[in-house]
Amino acid sequence: MARWILLGMTILGTVVVFTTHNGVLLAIALLMTLVGFVGLVLSLAAGRIASTSRPELAMASREDMMAMRKPLAGPAPAQQKRPPATPIEPPQTN
Repeated sequence: MARWILLGMTILGTVVVFTTHNGVLLAIALLMTLVGFVGLVLSLAAGRIASTSRPELAMASREDMMAMRKPLAGPAPAQQKRPPATPIEPPQTN
């Protein structure tokens, strides 16, 4: 609803700017157009951000975050050691 009001305010201000001959009315219409346009852009951005964000109920709590940061219980399995690689010597050319 607010988006439509801001859009209407922007359009009305623009129409008044191009049709008026009064300087005071021109300044008021320019201000109305600027405020309406900035408000409309911010309103559209807020709607876009809200549509793609996760709800707060899906967020992890502090206890969950602390549990995720703790290292896993128990010793880590030992890795098998590989024998060191032997260097490959280039072929001899005479």
